[in-house]
Amino acid sequence: MSIELSKKDKRIARELIEKGLQKEFQQGLQQFDAILQKWKNEQQDNRDTYHNLYKTVRDFDKHIARRYDNMRGSTYLMILAAQLADKLISEDELTEMNPDARNAVISWARVI
Repeated sequence: MSIELSKKDKRIARELIEKGLQKEFQQGLQQFDAILQKWKNEQQDNRDTYHNLYKTVRDFDKHIARRYDNMRGSTYLMILAAQLADKLISEDELTEMNPDARNAVISWARVI
């Protein structure tokens, strides 16, 4: 199913994708901070904490790369659907988009 996005829809999509990406970065940083706070408070083993932090950062980086690297107009709707499924954006934020594009994002988000 190929939906051609207007310039307006592409602009809205880019803005929403950036908003969702910022939320993802915030969530990632909170995860990293939680690991460090646990280490500080409980004086956990330095090596175990380092490996846990490294693995968490690496996994998060892979997630971000899979979702956002090589982003182009043809992938905007799928990225929005993934963000919607992860509750990084809401259906209400899609209201300004073309109804076909909005419905496609919502439908795909339910499948993900």
